[in-house]
Amino acid sequence: MSVRKVNELEVISCEPKKRRHANPLLFIHGAFAGAWVWEEHFLPWFAEQGFSAHAVSLRGHGGSAGHEHIDWHSVHDYVDDVATVIADLEEAPVLLGHSMGGFVVQKYLERHTVPAAVLMCSVPPQGLVAAQFSMLFEKPGLMMEINTLLAGGAVALDALREALFAQEVSDELLRRYYRLMQPESQRAIWDMSMFSLPDLRSMHRPPLLVLGAEKDVLMPAFLVQTTAQTYGVADKIFRGMGHGVMLEKDWLHVAETICNWLVKELD
Repeated sequence: MSVRKVNELEVISCEPKKRRHANPLLFIHGAFAGAWVWEEHFLPWFAEQGFSAHAVSLRGHGGSAGHEHIDWHSVHDYVDDVATVIADLEEAPVLLGHSMGGFVVQKYLERHTVPAAVLMCSVPPQGLVAAQFSMLFEKPGLMMEINTLLAGGAVALDALREALFAQEVSDELLRRYYRLMQPESQRAIWDMSMFSLPDLRSMHRPPLLVLGAEKDVLMPAFLVQTTAQTYGVADKIFRGMGHGVMLEKDWLHVAETICNWLVKELD
């Protein structure tokens, strides 16, 4: 595992002992997070499968610069960050985005193409509004906690558990993840709500895998299914899992599904 800076952006990489796939993988995190969410399981596991695996912390996140201006960063800024890291890679990567990161992938595809893309529990192309209303009616207390986090305030540890996990997770792990969480850009949230939705007519259409989680309270499965229908592909919903699929106890099921699909599409 190595960490480097690409134009002040933190990039965490894990190289395979023997590279078996030409296209590297570039993972893009969701809101309130950073490249660290992929460091736990996905980066080393995909490297073991022969992929060159990389994760970027978007500006204002993780070890990247720009924390002092976090509220002013736009989705277009995040797309530019992805383009910056891609330009530093030897080959065109597969893009894999989680939640907000999936939305960034869709926006990137307005201007560029990639060998393949994976959307995990992604904000749909129709935006955040449906997810926000769903949470308002189903989990109003959790929505208040997320708004507190968005504003830079402290939230209860149980709120993090409810937001990300449907499976067993230790208090020790929760506390570690909580320390790594951070505020998100207010501007980016508005962009994803209504002001910068993907232009479906101009988007490139590479092979696309759309994944969701049955117990996801942030991006419910019905919205993942909407995303898949919009792009004319099948969806895969993982039973008994919450929003943080890369950190859940059964993360390996998700990783294996992605890997099997990539091998079929790329090789």
